[in-house]
Amino acid sequence: MTHEVTKEAERAADGEWVPWREATERALYGPRGFYLRPEGPAGHFRTSVHASPLYAGAVARLLEETARSLPAGVTEIALVDVGAGRGELLTGVLAALPDGFPVRAYAVERAARPAGLDPRIEWCGRPPAGVSGLLFANEWLDNVPVDVAETDGEGVRRYVLVRADGEERLGNPVTGADAEWLDRWWPPTGPGGRAEIGRPRDEAWAAAVATLDAGLAVAVDYAHDAAARPPFGTMTGFRGGREVHPLPDGSCDITAHVALDACARPGAELLSQREALHRLGVSGGRPPLALASSDPAAYVRALSRAGEAAELTAHGGLGDFTWLLQPIPRA
Repeated sequence: MTHEVTKEAERAADGEWVPWREATERALYGPRGFYLRPEGPAGHFRTSVHASPLYAGAVARLLEETARSLPAGVTEIALVDVGAGRGELLTGVLAALPDGFPVRAYAVERAARPAGLDPRIEWCGRPPAGVSGLLFANEWLDNVPVDVAETDGEGVRRYVLVRADGEERLGNPVTGADAEWLDRWWPPTGPGGRAEIGRPRDEAWAAAVATLDAGLAVAVDYAHDAAARPPFGTMTGFRGGREVHPLPDGSCDITAHVALDACARPGAELLSQREALHRLGVSGGRPPLALASSDPAAYVRALSRAGEAAELTAHGGLGDFTWLLQPIPRA
């Protein structure tokens, strides 16, 4: 299988049964696909990027740190935003960087370039190869389509097939590379247990990381690890800011949490967004009350920033995202 729209996925719109990966590909990225709509992801759900400019400021600091770690002779620092939406994160990072910082910004997205975007941002369909700097993928991998497997009453793991109306049935047994991935990363839990087969995400991430000559690659997503795989999977839908039943008809987002531990290569680090942002200076601590007397306006601004930081790092919320940090030393 590939990530391209297939004849099987096209048939899903006509009421035929297809695997979830193919149905999702068409629903999100095919003709009239959810992610190609003019309003973009921000029209349906709020990410850390939209929650506060503090997030872009933290990424800007991470880019500066990455730049200092690059080999001598690198004069142009790449910032590659994979799954860039409508360029919101890059716009914020460029505004937060110091004047004169030698950055070249790339937005990697399948939708068309939005009108009015900062001309410094290059719009492309895939990550540029042979660059050095920071590759950042915020809530990208959860929208790389995957197949779903379910264990039947006899203990056989089978592909779950779906129609455009969301109805499901079991298909053929899972074999080959998909079965090997499940055996290694998501062992069965008994009849009725489900799993999202993360192999396409591993491959997509590896391909993105391979475009960096040196620097740091970061993936941020809701995730789970081998010690705590959800027994019935995580696939769901979102529309208009609300969680909905995942319908592969183009009417909603279709997403599933990511097995980021399977994506990680040697030398990678996995940590919560709370930990990552704390390292980058984002803290939800309240400003000192003395500031309210000495400079009331500054106190109000600081209090607002503290509230935004608290949202970005909250337990049970955005702070529970996982960051995968993959250093790329120059060969």
